Amino acid sequence: MINIDILDGEIKKNDISNGYIFCGLDEELIKISVNSIINKVVEKDFLDLNLIKLDGLTTTFEDIENACETLPFFGDKKVVVVYRANFLKEKPDKDGAKTYTEILKYIKDLPSHTVLIMYYLFNDKRDTPKKNKKLTTLDKYVKVVHCDKLKKDRYYKKVDDLFKEKGRTIGKVQLRYFADKVQNNFDIIKREVDKLDCYTIGREITKEDIDKLIQNKSEDDIFDLVEYISIRKVEKALDLLDELLFKADQHMLIISSIGNHFRRLYEIKVYLVQGKRIDFFMSKYRLPQFVCEKLMNQAAKFTVKQLSELIRVCVETELKLKSSASEKQMEMELMLFKTFMVK
Repeated sequence: MINIDILDGEIKKNDISNGYIFCGLDEELIKISVNSIINKVVEKDFLDLNLIKLDGLTTTFEDIENACETLPFFGDKKVVVVYRANFLKEKPDKDGAKTYTEILKYIKDLPSHTVLIMYYLFNDKRDTPKKNKKLTTLDKYVKVVHCDKLKKDRYYKKVDDLFKEKGRTIGKVQLRYFADKVQNNFDIIKREVDKLDCYTIGREITKEDIDKLIQNKSEDDIFDLVEYISIRKVEKALDLLDELLFKADQHMLIISSIGNHFRRLYEIKVYLVQGKRIDFFMSKYRLPQFVCEKLMNQAAKFTVKQLSELIRVCVETELKLKSSASEKQMEMELMLFKTFMVK
């Protein structure tokens, strides 16, 4: 298994394999790497002829085999991309398991004129390629590429490239400030670059612009924690809470943020019951549509009564944390268990 850095080095040396499997959380980052292979293998003028894309959620093994076996037009190589190939996941459905078995046999002897690229997305940030036995088996025949977070300098460069694609320049200080503040996910980064571009059209991008439009990363962590509570994922919630406390030993700040998040969800839930729609929330909270949609979806997973009780749990924990006699770590974990008991 290799990472993006190793892959980029091989592409620069024209060391292109016949098969690749990409995996990770960040689909946009995967697409960037996939496109770098396509651009190296297929001439721009013949992209329509020598690039085939298949939806991994609906395609069959026969579709993949036919696409790979067809000879390229006006070139030596063709690329077949199977995106969101969920049959590569550790526990696919019955049809996916059948497709995987057929793919495993086929890739042992891929046509020399074809570069087959498949990718799938992890369910959460604790997934790794080494946990998936299918990938360790496939790694003997094709290159498995783990698209994990980039190192700082390469991360800044990739973010800068997104601004350049928009025809925009951004100062080095502002670029790093933006890149450090935004969630490290290129699907989200791309949307945030679009927002900044539209908001600052005709002028330079400032730190004040970034502060107005970009949510703090800590807010995303709190959102994820509440999401785990809503779907009763006890272990993952505990892991994330420990991670939050490790990153910032600020128990009062964290419990306050969790309580404020539940208060906002409570307010949104009440408005949803009243029949309010997305435009209302975008106007009231001055947040982008995709953020409002995420909050509305999360609020829908709770009842008004549950959210009221969850706020009470947070308030009680906050009061206990103010007592110097309390064991803060234990109180936070106890708070978390209480949220799972709310019915």
